[in-house]
Amino acid sequence: MTDTSGVTELFPMDNEPPNPNVVPLRGTGILPSHQIQAMIDDNSVVGLTEPILPDQIQPASLDLRLGAEAYRVRASFLPGPESTVMERVQQLGGSTIDLSAGAVFERGVVYVAKVLESVRLNSDVEGTANPKSSTGRLDVLTRLITDRAAAFDRVEAGHKGPLYIEIAPLTFSVVVRRGSRLNQLRFSRGKRSIAPMVRIQRDYDEGRLIRTDGDRLPLGRNGYVPVTVDLLGAGKGSVIGYKAKHGTNTIDVDKVGFYDPREYWEKIESNGGRIYLDKGDFYVLATREEVGVPPQLAAEMVPFDPNSGEFRIHYAGFFDPGFGWQNGRAGGSKAVLEVRAHGVPFILEHGQHVGWLRYSEIAGGVPDRLYGTGVHSNYQGQGVALAKHFKDWPV
Repeated sequence: MTDTSGVTELFPMDNEPPNPNVVPLRGTGILPSHQIQAMIDDNSVVGLTEPILPDQIQPASLDLRLGAEAYRVRASFLPGPESTVMERVQQLGGSTIDLSAGAVFERGVVYVAKVLESVRLNSDVEGTANPKSSTGRLDVLTRLITDRAAAFDRVEAGHKGPLYIEIAPLTFSVVVRRGSRLNQLRFSRGKRSIAPMVRIQRDYDEGRLIRTDGDRLPLGRNGYVPVTVDLLGAGKGSVIGYKAKHGTNTIDVDKVGFYDPREYWEKIESNGGRIYLDKGDFYVLATREEVGVPPQLAAEMVPFDPNSGEFRIHYAGFFDPGFGWQNGRAGGSKAVLEVRAHGVPFILEHGQHVGWLRYSEIAGGVPDRLYGTGVHSNYQGQGVALAKHFKDWPV
């Protein structure tokens, strides 16, 4: 294998003067779609072998595409300050997998793939990555890595070079190929992007962030918005979630509305507001609250206190501006929870506090597109919903 991470070939425009037609970045916070486009126009974000496509740009994030090759490795890793990703792949004896015609990534195995996008960030811009919603709902653990990184899912300010994705299917084996989109990258500018407490309190009180028929928990520190789990649904016998089956066929991550959900999932029906999470099994549930993200904000799901129980509630957890936004208020869209019990079985009760929503400000105003408006959005208006790859459950 050859380490192709040299930056000269990545940025052929390095010696070109700045593009005078590019609008400079303004404001602090998460960069919206039009500022992401400005970074592309200025070659701060580039496609290595082909241009970045318009539909990769989301309201406050950029979809990343897998490149032509991946590597099967023995274990997850971070390169550390002295190594590139490819150097560590070589040390781990990574075997090369051609993705040009598609390949199966087996569950329980770790893979590393270079993506088609690379970055050249300014000293005041950093990146944060997360799996796309559909990736998390397939129980595929994906994490971004950069050369000499000491943490997953972060692109340090001033970083220049390629990006890689670690991919570990946990429940279903999946088919991926060059161009498959499993992760998204968002950029932020300035030291503080978290929305001020006074604004969050006002929006929370006015029903702009969550809507629920029950009592609401108080805001947490720094304006974190609490969310709870819905295990009652519409009443006894209604569907409140799904549990993944074992030993199923593969899932092609690029097929939409293709698979019969009954082959991969068991329905969970409401039965008294309690659910037993079996150790190691994977569940799709939903929040009791309907979530809204105002156009000037983005949101991220963060875990509740780990002392509350040995379970994980999400992989993806990023909500673009406009998610669940109806007539100036939250309404119609729940947050889906990707749940797995760790170590021991665990009991969840209806209304149990399971996480927080952390709202951040959008830099320089409202994006030129919103989730559900002007972009293809699979999960606007969702209840407890499986990934887009599945057909509707037959009646």
